[in-house]
Amino acid sequence: MAYWLFKSEPSTWSWDDQVAKGDVGEEWDGVRNYQARNFMREMKLGDRGFFYHSQKEKSVVGIVEICAEVHPDSTTDDERWECVDIKAVRGFETPVTLDQIKLDPRLEDMVLVRNSRLSVQPVTAEEWQAICALGQTDPD
Repeated sequence: MAYWLFKSEPSTWSWDDQVAKGDVGEEWDGVRNYQARNFMREMKLGDRGFFYHSQKEKSVVGIVEICAEVHPDSTTDDERWECVDIKAVRGFETPVTLDQIKLDPRLEDMVLVRNSRLSVQPVTAEEWQAICALGQTDPD
């Protein structure tokens, strides 16, 4: 299993919006960055990801699962852009802020710390465990 992080502005698409979609999930559409798109091309059914609220909150608030592998993004006719579908698995007991992540030496090489603008990014198994521990949330 691989791990990922999905960033969203809560005013555009929030954790509550994601939860409301239930097991059907929702397209992670609108991504217009080649590196982020290429990461989605690597995703497999059952991979897990962090749901991250950007802008003011800047925190990991939940865990999602890939429920549909890469397919054309329905928000554009441009064949270059693809997306995956994700569904909510569980919310974090305690959201983990970007400041907490930056202060934790186990997470100093995390993509979120080095390239905070990338909307879809990989997370290592060690980073996954550390953030779940910080958030008092079951990693499985």
